Amino acid sequence: MLSEKYINPFTDYGFKRLFGEEAHKDLLLDFLNELLREEQGEIKSITFLKTEQLGSTEVDRKAIFDLYCENEKGEKFIVELQKTKQNFFKDRALYYSTFPIQEQAKRANWNYELKAIYTIAILDFVFDEDKHDPDKYQYFVKLSDIQTNKVFYNKLTFVYLEMPKFNKQLSEINTHFEKWLYVLKHLNELEKIPAKLTEKVFKRLFEVAEIAKFNHEQLMQYEDSLKYYRDLNNSFATAREDGRTQGLEEGLKEGLKEGLKEGLEQGLEQGLEQGLEQGLEQGKTTAKITLAIKMKAKGYEVAEIMELTGLDQQTIEKL
Repeated sequence: MLSEKYINPFTDYGFKRLFGEEAHKDLLLDFLNELLREEQGEIKSITFLKTEQLGSTEVDRKAIFDLYCENEKGEKFIVELQKTKQNFFKDRALYYSTFPIQEQAKRANWNYELKAIYTIAILDFVFDEDKHDPDKYQYFVKLSDIQTNKVFYNKLTFVYLEMPKFNKQLSEINTHFEKWLYVLKHLNELEKIPAKLTEKVFKRLFEVAEIAKFNHEQLMQYEDSLKYYRDLNNSFATAREDGRTQGLEEGLKEGLKEGLKEGLEQGLEQGLEQGLEQGLEQGKTTAKITLAIKMKAKGYEVAEIMELTGLDQQTIEKL
């Protein structure tokens, strides 16, 4: 028995039900317009295309849920939800954007004029290179001249949304697009429609997302999708924990080794008995500092470092 009232958009079935069904494509249209209106104006209509045309591999489909559509002007949109970090993810996004480009070459007497291509990636992770910039969660990427920062080519656009960084409370939200991000991140946690989300499109979304309205087949599909989502999350959590444990052990060993060596050398100069006592104490301190430095580099919170090393906050912040 499912405890949530609304589906989780980060499951394959949840994402496709909200954005990938013909009967509900008004939801995707509203989302795309809020995201891209300043970029390319109002999208009047969208038509779903077969995702097989993107050349996606079976491996990709285990962690990436994608949609492929075009608007009334023939411009193409790849909309995907990326569950996991992936080596060369940006390379992959660029690679799949080439399929809509290649399709356009099939026309007779083609003069190389291209329709615009948009890749929109909703990410359930944060880019490593930007993890220390918590306020930057939205990226619009184009081909630009690096000296003038002016757009060199305007028909290839990548939009990345780092959802873990979007931490606004409902009371802090001001724009329609921020409401979209809030709904995508918190939908399965809600028990009713918040007063701030009573626009027609969101009432429609909550209606589409209500699990109690699913038939038996839909419910089975969602439960299978939810199970895979949970298994995937458990696998990542285990991998992260194993990595953290290994890092702590290595840090302790290295820190103790360096600290004891330094302490013993100083102890020999001051006398064996006094030196050993001071050396061991200094070794422990050095080990703690070495460990704290490594933990900071791995992104641990100050409170976690204080708890595991015994160092005070001021000392840790100076490292």
